[in-house]
Amino acid sequence: MVTMKAEAKGKVLIIRLTGELDHYYSEQVKEFTEQQIDSHQTQHLIWNLSGLPFMDSSGLGVILGRYRQVNEMGGSVTVCGLNTQVKRLFQLSGLFKIMYVDQTEQEALERLEESSCKTQ
Repeated sequence: MVTMKAEAKGKVLIIRLTGELDHYYSEQVKEFTEQQIDSHQTQHLIWNLSGLPFMDSSGLGVILGRYRQVNEMGGSVTVCGLNTQVKRLFQLSGLFKIMYVDQTEQEALERLEESSCKTQ
């Protein structure tokens, strides 16, 4: 089972997942996240996965799909709070090459704030 929560902070959307993101729940997470991205003026997406002990390749597919969605709008995607197993999955998939990785949600928000100050 997976629990999904969303919080918008300006143009940053934070998705917090708790539980397991596998093929049983990937479609739910995909639909929820797409709806949240569309209903907010999302420029940047942060996936807080600190409550996620397990994720399989279908979960990676969901995250990659939302990366494409946000990237097409000129935004960025960050993942944070990865445990060892989930981090390994990201490393093997190569997603670390296209997404930001931070230890915590706060670090991700601070990095986004710093980068927006530099571009203004």
